[in-house]
Amino acid sequence: MKILLVEDNQQVAQFVRKGLTEAGHAVDHADNGRDGLFMASSESYDALILDRMLPGGVDGLGIIEALRRTGNTTPILILSALSDVDERIRGLKAGGDDYLTKPFAFGELEARLMALTRRGQSAGQETMLKVGDLTLDILSRTAMRGSKAISFKPREYKLLEYLMRHAGQVVTRTMLLENVWDYHFDPQTNVIDVHISNLRQKIDAGFDKPLLQTVRGAGYRLSENA
Repeated sequence: MKILLVEDNQQVAQFVRKGLTEAGHAVDHADNGRDGLFMASSESYDALILDRMLPGGVDGLGIIEALRRTGNTTPILILSALSDVDERIRGLKAGGDDYLTKPFAFGELEARLMALTRRGQSAGQETMLKVGDLTLDILSRTAMRGSKAISFKPREYKLLEYLMRHAGQVVTRTMLLENVWDYHFDPQTNVIDVHISNLRQKIDAGFDKPLLQTVRGAGYRLSENA
């Protein structure tokens, strides 16, 4: 998933971003309300995590109200040190989908986030990706090639999901670095080649028709057409 985290406390932001990234998600971060609102309005995200109290002239509730006025229905999880019932009600009435008070356990944050995105997907969003006889269930994070179940490490799953969402297209190294590894520069390592090789072994080995193709000088393509 692609998630926007709007949190001005750097320690909390680092904690949440590290956990979500290790779980295989792409995370953008804004440390003030103004930038958070701009990013949430101009980019497409699967979920937003918003601190209730933010610098920058716009607080968490202001972001939510502005987004909902424009018809943005992205699931929103509010984080706040304000634990009073009245504050939780204000957050939910403003358009937030869930409210988690600080301090919190990362496991609970991730579970609440997954629950929110499942609700959105059950309302009509895509939950299954398919390329040839390869299927990826986004809700359970499981894949099948024919009758063979395939297990992945978090980064392998994220790589496969990205390739499947861009099936038939040539995906460049830069695209993979930015969207799968969250790098905005080339670290000059063979990390992509290693993960592509591992992924190819899992989804293509033993099958007559390979799906993961190397496009020399350009990048990679996942397609059932040779």
